[in-house]
Amino acid sequence: MASGTVTELWRFPVKSMRGEPVDALRVDSRGAGGDRTHAVWDGPKRLTAREAKGLLAWSASYDATGAELDPADPPPARVTAPDGRSFEWGEPGLAEALAADLGRPSVQLRRDSAGQQDLAESLLVTTQATLRALEEELGAPVDPRRFRANLHLDLDAAAWQELGWEGGRMTFSGGVVLDLLHPCERCVIPTLDPDTREKWPGLLRHLARAHETLLGVNARVEIPGTLRLGERVVVDPPSWSAP
Repeated sequence: MASGTVTELWRFPVKSMRGEPVDALRVDSRGAGGDRTHAVWDGPKRLTAREAKGLLAWSASYDATGAELDPADPPPARVTAPDGRSFEWGEPGLAEALAADLGRPSVQLRRDSAGQQDLAESLLVTTQATLRALEEELGAPVDPRRFRANLHLDLDAAAWQELGWEGGRMTFSGGVVLDLLHPCERCVIPTLDPDTREKWPGLLRHLARAHETLLGVNARVEIPGTLRLGERVVVDPPSWSAP
């Protein structure tokens, strides 16, 4: 068993755009309230920063706080362009601005309250011990925003321990319970600096060589409720065998 505290909570209203840190986050079977409920499409393809890294220069947020936002009915997001222009999702001019900025002839804006995650109805959890260990291995600081997690935890478990927690659970002092799924296999997106979009290919090469390209653990909500910064969490993993 491991225990610790919630140190960061994030939601990402638009897939692959910058998200927003919150003090509280309502969660239910869909995942985090308002998380990745909006996405930019190019024809039949949903765009991510893998194909259009310019999305990372846009930011997205909600007017509602994390505790207020209903996962079942999130409002339209507000997005801000790199040049500072602000649009409500679906507002005239937003699709054209995105198309011009991303170099796409045309784009479509889609909103789905069920979420548009790569892994449906899920949350992503990372830990401070693993982030610290990765920085030591690479000999350089690593911005946790690269990994676009919903929860970042400071636990008394060893680094990389969470890669062996599949089938376990996390219980939070506020009553939320998460079922732990498989470790998260990372793609190229963490190699892009969240501010400059400069590439760091060595990051992904190191994860592939040393950790089977895994970092963080996916989870699903068993008991819904509101997560809050600073609250306690207890992890009951199925096994303590190291990954």
